[in-house]
Amino acid sequence: MVLTSPKNPLLKEVHKAIARGALTGDGWAVAESFHLLEEALRSDCPVRTVLAAESVRTAVETHVRRLPGVRVLVLADELFARLASTEASQGVIALVRPPAWKLEQLFRGRSLVVVLDGIQDPGNAGAILRVAEAFGATGALFLKGSVNPHNPKAMRASAGSVFRLPLVTGLDGELARAALEQQRLDVYAAMPAARRNLADADLTRKCAIVIGGEGRGISEKLRAGALDLRIPTAGVESLNASVAAGVILYEAHRQRALRA
Repeated sequence: MVLTSPKNPLLKEVHKAIARGALTGDGWAVAESFHLLEEALRSDCPVRTVLAAESVRTAVETHVRRLPGVRVLVLADELFARLASTEASQGVIALVRPPAWKLEQLFRGRSLVVVLDGIQDPGNAGAILRVAEAFGATGALFLKGSVNPHNPKAMRASAGSVFRLPLVTGLDGELARAALEQQRLDVYAAMPAARRNLADADLTRKCAIVIGGEGRGISEKLRAGALDLRIPTAGVESLNASVAAGVILYEAHRQRALRA
């Protein structure tokens, strides 16, 4: 059976989740693309339903064949195109149950936590999750005012890291600062005009890296208890949020590898 009407309750719920840039009402992430479907399965995240455009039905069924409990719902191509959040959709959307992380799970071992303070661009947020996983961060903290990491665009930009990197969302700045202090982390705030050069910071210690929003930067609540940190640049005053996060996290990874 091929669905041709947008009035199906599940499709309406998926549409709402995409429009809100968040999970569905019952907690499922809308993962759009074959790559995210594969990453969800590789990360052992439960997959309940896969929506497939009629034109790619065979390819989708091949991906989920032999997986217990996975339902494939086939949509007419025109209906799928209206539902999808991208213009060049691959014709597949998976409903994935993301891990439920607790705050203490971000601070395991020699903590390296990236704090997103007002990051609103989903592409930046997802890219930060990607570089955080790549360079050994132990978790990500999305403060109030930041984009939801399960925004479909953020998930695509994370390329699957959203399913594996421990993350907590919606924490107030003051509570986040208290949690970082309780864990005795060195807190660094990425600031273009800071006096402290990145190379002079000891990132081998337990630490948190705060990346501010694209417009207003880092909030006063977090700056008050943080050490300002500057990435030396030539010819440009500041870097994109995800690029800045990548540079600092790489330096932390490099320092830690040398002292391992």
